[in-house]
Amino acid sequence: MFSPGARRWRAPVHAVTLPYLMVLPVVLALVTIVALFFHSDVNVAMMWSQCHSHARIPQLSRIPIIGTPLCGLTSFFHAALDSHRTTALMAVILAYVGALSTVCTLESARPCNAPSRLIRNPTPAWLLFNLVGGAAVWQLIIVPAFLLRAKHHMVADPQLPTANSAATATASGTHPADHHDAHYQVRDRSIPDAEAIAIPVAVTLGYFLPSILMLAFNSYVTILLWLFFPLYVSAIRHIICYAIGKLRTSEPRTVHPEDTPPTLAFFYATPVLLSVLAHVFVIWNLTTPDDRAEMTRSTIKFIEIDFLFIAATVLYWVLVEVGWEVPLIMLGSSIAVGPGAGICLGWLLREKAMLNELEPEPITGHVPHRSDEQTPLLQS
Repeated sequence: MFSPGARRWRAPVHAVTLPYLMVLPVVLALVTIVALFFHSDVNVAMMWSQCHSHARIPQLSRIPIIGTPLCGLTSFFHAALDSHRTTALMAVILAYVGALSTVCTLESARPCNAPSRLIRNPTPAWLLFNLVGGAAVWQLIIVPAFLLRAKHHMVADPQLPTANSAATATASGTHPADHHDAHYQVRDRSIPDAEAIAIPVAVTLGYFLPSILMLAFNSYVTILLWLFFPLYVSAIRHIICYAIGKLRTSEPRTVHPEDTPPTLAFFYATPVLLSVLAHVFVIWNLTTPDDRAEMTRSTIKFIEIDFLFIAATVLYWVLVEVGWEVPLIMLGSSIAVGPGAGICLGWLLREKAMLNELEPEPITGHVPHRSDEQTPLLQS
């Protein structure tokens, strides 16, 4: 059984300097680009050429500046979904991306990650990932941002307040509670109770619903709508938080999702369920004849390569932060119940390991309320 406290060696984030931790993501980015180049063929190039000449989807491709790339992306995914086999494969990949969207949005709501603008506001990076960069955005932007934050968040920082600094502050006339509040803010992994409702709903409506529509209908319209899912997730999340703030009659509270079973179930039910269903669907589909046409094989190959390198990058990310046990469990559970469910399980174990690393020194003064399994998401 995995036990964070039983680790015999510290995670690489504690022992390796940041420049060395960044080497593998850069290498993975270069290998991804090379792999995509060597697996490219004339079919994909012809598709983009047809968009450039306005022969394909003229209503879209004729839009100045953005028309040709949007036409190319829409046509690319339309071809990739043009068979039962690739629809099943894409269901697994989309469930995995949905799980990543869930955990990244969760991390953006934690006060401890607020100092990182990219983590606090993941929408631009996710748009770049979905519209332009693919795996390279994870390797060169998203994961490096989290590794940089982990260095400040998990590794001892001499500027963080401690019990000794609090005592020194008392002697100098500063209240120790002020130092504890600063320490708590830097290390706080709870989220506002409104976010505990807004994030799961936003990901479900903003990401999973467009994904299901795209898989079900495989039309240019549903694909074009799906491409901008990061905007929907962000907008729905902020609208719900704003509405809760206006309608609530109680004081805002914080909740640590991993400590409260109802919140935990609410957060991960959709990505886990859809991951399991997609996993079963692709296993069943593998027992049927392969119905992929040549163009479909050409396009799905790009997506599969991108997916594999994103998965490798995420496993490295978690290994750096909390050691080898969690990535190993993530890999095993992904094989058993699907990569999306593997991400969700891995994130629970990652959080336990990170909390174990962040055991605070006893500090006197005001201690913010921490919710437990009996605490409702919103109190009336």
